[in-house]
Amino acid sequence: MPRAYRDHMVDPDMGPERGSRRDAAARDITPLPDLARTRPRVGPQRTRRPVYLDLLPPCNAACPAGENIQAWLAHARAGRHEQAWRQLVADNPFAAIHGRVCYHPCETDCNRERLDSAVSIHAVERFLGDTALDRGWGFDRSAPDSGRSVLVVGAGPSGLSAAYHLARRGHRVEIRDAGTEPGGMMRYGIPDYRLPPDVLGAEIGRLEEFGVTITRGHTVTDLAAEKEEGGFDAVFVAVGAHLARRVDIPVVDTGTMLDAVTFLRGVASGERPEVGRRVAVYGGGNTAMDAARVARRLGAEDAVIVYRRTRDQMPAHPEEAQDAEAEGVRINWLRTITAFDGPELQVEVMELDAEGHPRPTGRVETLAADTLILAVGQETEAGFMRTLPGVGFGPDGTVHVDENFMTGCPGVFAGGDMVPGERTVTVGVGHGRKAARHIDAWLRGDDGARPPAPDVVTFDELTLWYFADADRRAQAELPAAERTGGFGEVVGGLGPEEAEFEAGRCLSCGNCFECDGCLAACPEDAIVRVPTGHGYAYDYDRCTGCAECAEQCPVHAISMFPEPS
Repeated sequence: MPRAYRDHMVDPDMGPERGSRRDAAARDITPLPDLARTRPRVGPQRTRRPVYLDLLPPCNAACPAGENIQAWLAHARAGRHEQAWRQLVADNPFAAIHGRVCYHPCETDCNRERLDSAVSIHAVERFLGDTALDRGWGFDRSAPDSGRSVLVVGAGPSGLSAAYHLARRGHRVEIRDAGTEPGGMMRYGIPDYRLPPDVLGAEIGRLEEFGVTITRGHTVTDLAAEKEEGGFDAVFVAVGAHLARRVDIPVVDTGTMLDAVTFLRGVASGERPEVGRRVAVYGGGNTAMDAARVARRLGAEDAVIVYRRTRDQMPAHPEEAQDAEAEGVRINWLRTITAFDGPELQVEVMELDAEGHPRPTGRVETLAADTLILAVGQETEAGFMRTLPGVGFGPDGTVHVDENFMTGCPGVFAGGDMVPGERTVTVGVGHGRKAARHIDAWLRGDDGARPPAPDVVTFDELTLWYFADADRRAQAELPAAERTGGFGEVVGGLGPEEAEFEAGRCLSCGNCFECDGCLAACPEDAIVRVPTGHGYAYDYDRCTGCAECAEQCPVHAISMFPEPS
């Protein structure tokens, strides 16, 4: 396979610890041939020389889950679907889930966006995840039994991810979760039309087949006691933010007021509450959008979201708001609720001050609403950790951790919604992956250090002579008029040919994919194919340092370095 996509290419850990998997010697431009032993040359002495480097593509750099996206896209493009899936799940075990619910920041940073349109990475990921479920592919165990055991508290995305990566490293893992079924907010906070329960269940079931124990219906009340009684060597706490924040809104008995977390959980559990003809949702996040869309599916003829800021300031992802509006949900920007006397809702018009903060204007409007759903954020319940020495807490219930995700109590780690940060499935899975590496290092007495990250390749560094325009393959969607009639999945998947085509749109930023451009461009025949393996090598006895190879390289896989003195 091309050298661009070998496993050593990139360590897709998040943040500043992301680095190249190529060992230091292969990345370094030294040692170099002794210039005194090179053949005599005529003309000026060479002052610089080209070097093949594996650099970091922007999609990998932007992925919160730490996926080596460029590597698995290369396999998918070549039709190696199982190899692509195994490359993907080496970093993220839930391809079918993420292909549906991730907000794909990788695509936002994709260099192809500036050429025609970003690669539909999430669609290819979903195809690989669904194919794996259809064909029954299972995880590979990559390490022998370590003899160590780890307790994971919480079976949401972060806890499940940490359990998977710890099990891959040979540790025995038990997850204890208060829910009757695992999944956390993936199960109880994401509606079926975005994430079908059978897909979630199948992905988690594979994890249990891998050897991870999930204890359901178990509420941890004293973490210190559970750690000691269970003989666990380490603990990872990943309890979700399930406590709804309260707001002080005067309400008369005739009005029905619910919090969004409880509302969505009930519907996910099979309940079908009566919400009336008109529903108002207070908030501007993804949960507010989901609550309004679910209300429409429960029979609300009118659903309106009330948000105190502007569209540009809303925390919800733009596509979530667009989908809600496509399904008939109205959004009232710059409004705040002051009282609810069903069926009337009193709202005050807001305006932005010079710093962009909303402030009341004194102008009041009345909206019709039989039910008011509050979606103003969630908080974490971490009281069960207060029996542990050294653990610090934030005012919102989050836990203080260091750069290794360890709390102030040695051997106790935390991630996901338990720590400050963006609360999404992908971020939670990334926390679990990274925390598992640090937990493993702590158990083995290592520091867990990684080499520094290589540079991220920008669009301006590419020379796009090799690539032609290629339209992005669209996923089929249920017509908007049919969506509110039930909870069927709204967005469809790609077929094999479409997925392979889409994967082939990847520009391979920063990594050689053997286009032979450098081979053809070199006027000195100083570039040779590697006889064993993949890629090219330089014959520096012939190279003059003209940089023709680097200047024509479409993906910036060649860099010029000063000649060593």
